[in-house]
Amino acid sequence: MRHQLLGIVFILTALIIRAQESDGFVVDKIIGKVDNYIVLKSELDKAYQEYVSNGGRPGEETRCQYLALLLRNKLMMAKAEIDSIVVSDSDVDANTKQRMDMILAQYGGSQEDLEKKFGKTFEQFRVELRDQVREQMVISEMQKHLTKGLTVTPAEVRRFFNKIPKDSLPYFSAEVEVAQIVRVAKVSNAQKEITKRELIDIRNRILAGEDFATLARKYSSDPSVTVNGGDMGFVGRGVMVPEFEAMSFKLKPGEISMPVETQFGFHIIQLLERRGNEYHSRHILMAPTPSKQDVENASRFLDSLRTLILKDTVSFQRAAKEHSDDMRTKGNGGFFTDDDGGTRLSVDELDPVVFFAIDTMKVGTVSKPMAYRTDDGKEAVRILLYKSRTPPHLASLEQDWDRIRTAALNEKQSRILEKWFNKARKDVFISIDPAYNYCGILDD
Repeated sequence: MRHQLLGIVFILTALIIRAQESDGFVVDKIIGKVDNYIVLKSELDKAYQEYVSNGGRPGEETRCQYLALLLRNKLMMAKAEIDSIVVSDSDVDANTKQRMDMILAQYGGSQEDLEKKFGKTFEQFRVELRDQVREQMVISEMQKHLTKGLTVTPAEVRRFFNKIPKDSLPYFSAEVEVAQIVRVAKVSNAQKEITKRELIDIRNRILAGEDFATLARKYSSDPSVTVNGGDMGFVGRGVMVPEFEAMSFKLKPGEISMPVETQFGFHIIQLLERRGNEYHSRHILMAPTPSKQDVENASRFLDSLRTLILKDTVSFQRAAKEHSDDMRTKGNGGFFTDDDGGTRLSVDELDPVVFFAIDTMKVGTVSKPMAYRTDDGKEAVRILLYKSRTPPHLASLEQDWDRIRTAALNEKQSRILEKWFNKARKDVFISIDPAYNYCGILDD
């Protein structure tokens, strides 16, 4: 039971959000209560079904573990209030907006399609998601608070591994280590001037009386514009990029800025209202398009860097840290990593484009520059290092130390949280639907 619990504890929070996207209608009822926080049957059913559909072991024991973890999360919410552990509204709003943009992108940016899918208005969906995001963030802060500084020794890792029955050892598919150095095509000043002139024309049209939101939906590169017409709502300091925020605080209410450059492109910004350290603005974003020559310049830069790497003048990892434009991988020496920071990835986890690229490479080689488009739509070029390939195998300490160490740490954290639950539950009111008494969650 303990080993099975490992696969549940640290994915449960993510499933809270993903459960929003489940299909079907569930007859709902309250099956648990912790002070003023409730656990719904639909929450348990969705989380359990998600776990099983991802290859988890079905059964009543697993369902009970999920119910215990949902109750633990509600207890963390209740105790967070008592212990004054909070997250700021601005952080919750920013996180919710990011998730809404991601969900909306899955429906081609269509608010109507999203509403049809879930049978509720866009605003209802946003409010429900915000509540869940806030809960997720508070739980995360509580877990950090309760397990701060927790580590495992090599001896603990070995004991953890040796306790796993031999017939229960996981079987890992082929794994690879792949790194990249990315060079985003730097847009020339000539291309930037074209974009700035286009934005100034749009600004003049707004000043002449045309509707800001209509023009934003027509011209803006911000994916959320189809929903909000460029309206960013009230945000606090530090939420937006510095250039955007600085201009917003310089403007008078109703005033529209000239084009402002940020890492995303050029914006025209209108300040609608300012309230202390918060401000309400809307914007139109246009990202200048690099020319063919701009892309070729990026390719030539990486080709020269590749030559230095092949001559051992500089290591791939150092070159990635110093020159790569990909923020997610450059700190790891260019390596793609899993959720725990490990550099060995199952081939199934790789981006298909990367997978097909290394399929034509030999282990230990560096590719020639390849043009591609980044996740945020920028034209870029990259080179790949195919460092290693591990054949399919049963888990072992020799080959899977980092992964087993993470699992051992997760189990240790789970024990800490379980002890905390048994102690903290005495400070609050907890009730569970009698239909789940067989789980023994509240047994002493």
